[in-house]
Amino acid sequence: MDVADRIAKTFGMTDEAWQRHANPWSVWTRFATIPLMLLSIWSRTWIGWWSLLPVGAVVVWLFVNPRAFPPVREPRSWAARGIYGERVWVQDRDLVPPDHRKVLRLLVALGVIGFGMIFWGLVALEVWPTVFGATVVVVAQLWRVDRFGWLWERRRAHRS
Repeated sequence: MDVADRIAKTFGMTDEAWQRHANPWSVWTRFATIPLMLLSIWSRTWIGWWSLLPVGAVVVWLFVNPRAFPPVREPRSWAARGIYGERVWVQDRDLVPPDHRKVLRLLVALGVIGFGMIFWGLVALEVWPTVFGATVVVVAQLWRVDRFGWLWERRRAHRS
């Protein structure tokens, strides 16, 4: 079991949860949690330990989010195809061609670099590494969703 499998199990990603998470509202509101989490953590400078309340609220939302919206049974939107493709990837990595695996590894590396910059920015209370790191994370994640959407389309074409 790898990291992606563990994450899916941690979030209780059943078939129904994946279909609900494929709702574009789920995808875009998860992206919206990034600046909310950053602001919540940064707020420790203004409200001290009370900042744990908004941090906790964001964490709770991240667990509730994949189940909060109506399920998507037929992925038509870009976001829905991306989530359906992510599910395919979690279930069977062999479906991903080697060149796409390289890109996905690159995107994970970019995400790690972005998180490192975010961490640095939040610890040092520096705006530029926080914002730049968040931008890197968002771009890498959007690119991953796009790649997963391609994977979904490829799988669907092979089934037809």
